[in-house]
Amino acid sequence: MTMIDYISAALLIAGAVFFLAGTLGLLRFPDVYTRLHALTKADNLGLGLMISGLALQAGTWAAAGKLLLIWLLVLLAGASVAHLIAHGALRKGIRIWKR
Repeated sequence: MTMIDYISAALLIAGAVFFLAGTLGLLRFPDVYTRLHALTKADNLGLGLMISGLALQAGTWAAAGKLLLIWLLVLLAGASVAHLIAHGALRKGIRIWKR
């Protein structure tokens, strides 16, 4: 194994840890707004780390560019969907959790 393989594996593992953190936030946080925050932040960073690890293993610049494009599209879609969910929750009158 080369050094690139080790770096790629470390990035993939770090991405999986962030996905796990986002999932735990979804399960543990009390309201829809904090759950959305946990999912969008942790999952976007986790996907970015995974894409970075996969881009290191990509054979060509074109393949790495396609992976980057996928990440950018997921970032846009995730932000849009989170906004729509939060807006819908606000319109339904779901209040922000307070102690």
